[in-house]
Amino acid sequence: MLFASPTFLFVFLPLCLAAYFAGPSVKARNAILLAASLVFYGWGEPVYVLLMAGMTLVNYAAALAIDARDGAARQRALALAAGINLLALAVFKYAGFIALTLGLPVPRIPLPLGISFFTFHCLSYLIDTYRRRFPANRDVTQVALYIALFPQLIAGPIVRYKTIAKRLAVRRHSLGRASAGMRIFIIGLAQKLLIADPIAPLADAVFDHAKAPGLIEAWLGAGAYALQIYFDFAGYSTMAIGLGVIFGFTLPRNFRTPYASASITEFWRRWHISLSTWFRDYLYIPLGGNRGPAWKTWRNLIVVFLLCGLWHGAAWTFVLWGAWHGVFLVLERAGLGRVLSRLPRPVGWAYALAAVTLGWVLFRSPDMGRVLDLWTGMAGLRGLGGLQAATHAALQPLHLWLLPLAGALAVFGLPGGLRRLRGLAWADAAVIALLLALCLLKVAWGAYSPFLYFRF
Repeated sequence: MLFASPTFLFVFLPLCLAAYFAGPSVKARNAILLAASLVFYGWGEPVYVLLMAGMTLVNYAAALAIDARDGAARQRALALAAGINLLALAVFKYAGFIALTLGLPVPRIPLPLGISFFTFHCLSYLIDTYRRRFPANRDVTQVALYIALFPQLIAGPIVRYKTIAKRLAVRRHSLGRASAGMRIFIIGLAQKLLIADPIAPLADAVFDHAKAPGLIEAWLGAGAYALQIYFDFAGYSTMAIGLGVIFGFTLPRNFRTPYASASITEFWRRWHISLSTWFRDYLYIPLGGNRGPAWKTWRNLIVVFLLCGLWHGAAWTFVLWGAWHGVFLVLERAGLGRVLSRLPRPVGWAYALAAVTLGWVLFRSPDMGRVLDLWTGMAGLRGLGGLQAATHAALQPLHLWLLPLAGALAVFGLPGGLRRLRGLAWADAAVIALLLALCLLKVAWGAYSPFLYFRF
């Protein structure tokens, strides 16, 4: 089920809210929200609800087993439980990729929605239980709700158990909090429907149809995709955070104007924050982090970002995308970062934006042949070039103001004047009402698409 679909907006969400707030206690509301989350997840693929339920029971029991042991027995319990989670991820997400790489027959295994996200939820719960950050929860409904909570189930943000542990038992609700949560949700919906979706055809035209694009066309397509993926993913995260507020949870912020970064190091402090901090805490630091000689730090960065790329998708283009970012992080750690810090910030910003945009070509392209084709155009080796038929057809008058506006919002956020305007209740309500009306019109026309991160 999609947040931007009529089924969700006009049927599921109103019924879920009515049932939830009719619940007489937190325990009853947890059960209602868990049932709603399973319906949400199973709407298109009911069979995978069984997978979700099975993984929940395994991790619930595993955390109890880890908590009851010490020493080597505790380590073995964690290793076994983590291995089960990673095996499930490997079978459903990477079996075809591994078989193709080894030249074996490729199995046809559909990818369950959100498996990368809820697997990381399970792993963080187990590891933090092992580290004695908190005792294992003995209420299976609370553990199941943490794993399956529908706002963040499909595409994040990745939520640590500790972040919402208290709210699983005690939550406060008010009309003000519900209003604030709905406002946040509408802003995220607008990012998706009013910015990401209208830009998407332009990116698709260049990546999927343009033959041997020139300088202008290649950069136009890559730039359009950079804006599409940001507003699509940030929009989903914003919607998830807003829904969390309505239901009494505080989900972590996932983006902080990442395209304003002046280095790749800074970019990863601002982009998909819940994922980058997950890899930092559960992989980079256990590998040694930045302790020890420089070469070990560089090795750790490369390992982390190779796995970060692989987490995003079972294809060599994703692995190379991770390596691309890892190499830039190593270069900045080795001295480039000090050079950038001495230069005017616009120089660092131009460098980071170019590196990230070139990296998005790896992320979006179906194979390396297409990557090299687009990079050749972006390097100007074919000259300026003109817009081919598919790109020309996709480039609408709307883009002439939407692309620059979206770019400015992605880099600078809301201008100061608009932020001050938001302090006026009537103006804020008017803007939100307008955004909601425009979004509902798009939904009514059927002009929406799945979120990009549903595939990961």
